[in-house]
Amino acid sequence: MQENENKKCSCTEQKLKKEMNEILTQYTDVKDNLIPILNEVQIKYGYIPQIAQKEISEYLKIPMAEIYGVITFYSRFTLKPKGKYAISVCLGTACFVKGSEKIMERLKQRLKIEEGETTPDGKFSIDATRCVGACGIAPVFTVNGEVYGRATVKKLDEVLDSLMK
Repeated sequence: MQENENKKCSCTEQKLKKEMNEILTQYTDVKDNLIPILNEVQIKYGYIPQIAQKEISEYLKIPMAEIYGVITFYSRFTLKPKGKYAISVCLGTACFVKGSEKIMERLKQRLKIEEGETTPDGKFSIDATRCVGACGIAPVFTVNGEVYGRATVKKLDEVLDSLMK
């Protein structure tokens, strides 16, 4: 059993390394390409796997700690896989004043996960954001980038119910 798991892991790792090689060879090995490479990896996998970080580190000849620092600095990048439905609630000033905290609480209650987590089935993930540039229709939440304005707990429930079908 353990041997099969090791083979499966090794095959997955080899596949990822091959895919990373395809991404990396599109770029010169200069440090300035770090963010474009990370962006491409984020788009492909939905997060930045540790193996990808290692491959980038070796290719660009920069420390893993520096790559980690860039990933954690920019909210666009994530170290954990997101759910099929990535839901973000804006907690910026305009949204917060108009009740986005209640929407976040309801979301956590319904999905039984905390901010930054993904449901065990991989279907939903929750994040907070500080501004999506839609203050005029505050409060807002997004699902895979689609903005839901003038949000209420009821509206959130309706959206969740339709996604859960």
